[in-house]
Amino acid sequence: MQDDGDMEEPITLYFWPTPNGFKASIMLEEVGAPYQVKFVDINNREQYDPEFLAISPNNKIPCIVDPEGPDGNPLAIFESGAILHYLARKFGMLYPSNERAKADVDQWLFWQVGGLGPMFGQAFHFRSAAPEKIPYAIDRFTKEVERLYGVMDRRLSDRQFLAGSYSIADIATFPFARNWERLDLEITNYPNVKRWLDEVGARPAVIKGLSLKKI
Repeated sequence: MQDDGDMEEPITLYFWPTPNGFKASIMLEEVGAPYQVKFVDINNREQYDPEFLAISPNNKIPCIVDPEGPDGNPLAIFESGAILHYLARKFGMLYPSNERAKADVDQWLFWQVGGLGPMFGQAFHFRSAAPEKIPYAIDRFTKEVERLYGVMDRRLSDRQFLAGSYSIADIATFPFARNWERLDLEITNYPNVKRWLDEVGARPAVIKGLSLKKI
């Protein structure tokens, strides 16, 4: 974890190695913020502990506590998209200053938060975790993920990253999109997504953010 001379105290990241968790760890690595990790074992339902509920009222990871918030006091933030937005603004990185460019980043960030992430999660659940195999649910959510990959592939056909330059939209999307094999998708059907996955996945901060795990 890199040091940042502008911060005296590290940000605390409440984390478990899931796609949403990796959004926050990758972002912290990308901006070079000092941070410490507190693992919240969702398999053992630690997300329901009262201590965690106090900082994450939705009982979900990730969340962060910045000891040096905007007013100099600690600030707790939950929801991965909000965390990405906050860190981008705090460090002045990976989010543009131009209003037209901001709108471009925002629409693809919310596309992931409201679309690809939830649909991927539902597809994976009904294919791999549900106690009963429901063909309708499996087909519905898998086809929706395939449609969203198609949307992304068209978007990336004439630009390097989702909003032109590398941004929080790419950081939000990558941890889910890289798991295409879990849904038995054929990545060769999405050559532009495959190129983008290779390029984003080779970034040192992404590699380091993805390596975070409880030993």
